[in-house]
Amino acid sequence: MSSNVTAGTLAGAPSFLSKERIIARPGFNRWLVPPAALAIHLCIGMAYGFSVFWLPLSQAIGITAPVACSADMGFIARLFSAACDWPISMLSWIYTLFFVFLGCSAAVLGGWLEHAGPRKAGLVSALCWCGGMLISAIGVKTHQLWLMWLGSGVIGGIGLGLGYISPVSTLIKWFPDKRGMATGMAIMGFGGGAMVGAPLATALMGHFGSAEDVGVWQSFVVMAAIYFVFMTAGALGYRVPPTGWKPEGWTAPAKKAGNGMVTDRHVHVSVAWKTPQFALVWLVLCLNVSAGIGILGMASPLLQEVFAGKLLGNELSFSELNATQLAQIAAIAAGFTGLLSLFNIGGRFFWASFSDYIGRKNTYFAFFALGVGLYSLVPNMGHLGNVALFVAAFCIILSMYGGGFATVPAYLADLFGTQMVGAIHGRLLTAWAAAGVLGPVLITYLRESQLAAGVERAAAYDMTLYILAGLLVLGFICNMLIRPVADKHFMSDQQLAAERALSHDKGADGARSLEWHAAPGSLPLVLIAWAAVVVPLAWGVWITLQKTAVLFH
Repeated sequence: MSSNVTAGTLAGAPSFLSKERIIARPGFNRWLVPPAALAIHLCIGMAYGFSVFWLPLSQAIGITAPVACSADMGFIARLFSAACDWPISMLSWIYTLFFVFLGCSAAVLGGWLEHAGPRKAGLVSALCWCGGMLISAIGVKTHQLWLMWLGSGVIGGIGLGLGYISPVSTLIKWFPDKRGMATGMAIMGFGGGAMVGAPLATALMGHFGSAEDVGVWQSFVVMAAIYFVFMTAGALGYRVPPTGWKPEGWTAPAKKAGNGMVTDRHVHVSVAWKTPQFALVWLVLCLNVSAGIGILGMASPLLQEVFAGKLLGNELSFSELNATQLAQIAAIAAGFTGLLSLFNIGGRFFWASFSDYIGRKNTYFAFFALGVGLYSLVPNMGHLGNVALFVAAFCIILSMYGGGFATVPAYLADLFGTQMVGAIHGRLLTAWAAAGVLGPVLITYLRESQLAAGVERAAAYDMTLYILAGLLVLGFICNMLIRPVADKHFMSDQQLAAERALSHDKGADGARSLEWHAAPGSLPLVLIAWAAVVVPLAWGVWITLQKTAVLFH
């Protein structure tokens, strides 16, 4: 066994970045891989926290107040103007570009990742994400918005996509016994990236800011340097198991009669995306995310407008509150948003891990059934003035939003096999891009139409919430229609061997398995690796909890 793996690692003097170079040898501890993935996801997850830069950037010239552009200045002219400040509406396009290019790059480059390996993909991700931040720093310094769009939005978005999918296939292969938990750990990091990055950015802007500068470009440079160190360490920490590896003593569960949802065969990415199963899982993810992403973006105004004075113990409507009271309920709503972020993160790990026990399909049934019930009940909770139940309902909803992201890679592996699950997952993420448009548009424009029709602010979200419940009913139906993949779609033994050759897989020949104990001396390294990612994440959670505390006063 040992000579087989060693030969697979050293034959042909593979380059430092090649996939062959990172094939693990006997004794490697698989628990070193999740912190490597977390190191990358915690960095790129700052995409969720970029809004912390909008207000300072909107007055980068005026410093204390925005310098308005002339009324006759066109959209394109504003991209290149260095004479006036950018409106937040133009800055927030970076957020849209993030997720458009995340979906596109993951879809286009997923197949390359499977062949190139996670180390090379992780390093390219680091170069794109951190290089994009440096380009944005130049854009802020020279006051050129198009450079920010190009740097963070386009180039950074490509880094987002590659970084997001880089560990998926590797983790699923290392943890065949805990597929959901493994991907949940990594994708939890993406949800937690803003918890670490946003307070870090705020502290840096406070340090570099002055009477002449808002301190954003310097913050970009420092954060790019920090992120590059973490992401490079994560990429270099990746290892892939040799073909045929399995945890020592683990045996794949026997298929039960009538249950063929978990396959031990493999579908090529070029075939998988044409199957009805892919289309249905795409809709399942899109509908689940659409219902959650709009709420996440509107959580603060939603709580303020629905409850208004009730948050302060009086019966005043939102329009009747004075400036001091508005500031007080804004602080409470910020705590609500922070609490939702915690449940978004926790849900990624909890639901993905829980899916290892109840199955992916049943997990999504739980998402949709609970979601329909909660979205249907929330308007009544608001009208009754029950803040506690209202908050609890949305915490559960946001946990399922995060859980949907974390569970879907294991769902794909169950249906299509593990050989090309990273590439298949990459193409599926176009559902995220679609949901990123559908969800916010629904909740924003329906709210505006309700207000225009004379509906009170406290009831302006009711119709939207009922429509979101309807979307989840559609998701339930789509999930119910998912069946095992037909035999004709799976690769033959010859096709699988050819694909493994292209992917530089080495190890057992597929007819037998490899298994080993983790080397006893690996434990200190595992603890150090986990500490490197848990400590900053815990810091971010602590800061969020402090902000959330105001919700309970």
